[in-house]
Amino acid sequence: MRKSIIIKSKLIPKHTCVNLFGTLWTRDKSWIDKYVVNHEHIHTRQQKELLFVPFYILYIVEWIFRLMQYRNQHDAYLNISFEREAYKHGHDLSYLPRRKPYSWIKFIKIP
Repeated sequence: MRKSIIIKSKLIPKHTCVNLFGTLWTRDKSWIDKYVVNHEHIHTRQQKELLFVPFYILYIVEWIFRLMQYRNQHDAYLNISFEREAYKHGHDLSYLPRRKPYSWIKFIKIP
């Protein structure tokens, strides 16, 4: 697994990791383990295949749609297709080498 750049910032809420263009931002690095890094590497792969900016646009649009659907911020977040793929495979450290491009598409939930 490649080394990740992890930047500490007080702007990030506790126990949150934000992946911006493949760089991980967090308030405190102590809770970030190999599984969190793997989860974020899955997001980095998703970002690269969508050329970064479209990833963020789709992510926000889907989050808004899920927020209207679930009426709960956390449930909306957990049901974003990108998150569903990353959470399903975050503990499988052998997932990324065998992951097919655009795998997140099969995690889209149609109501």
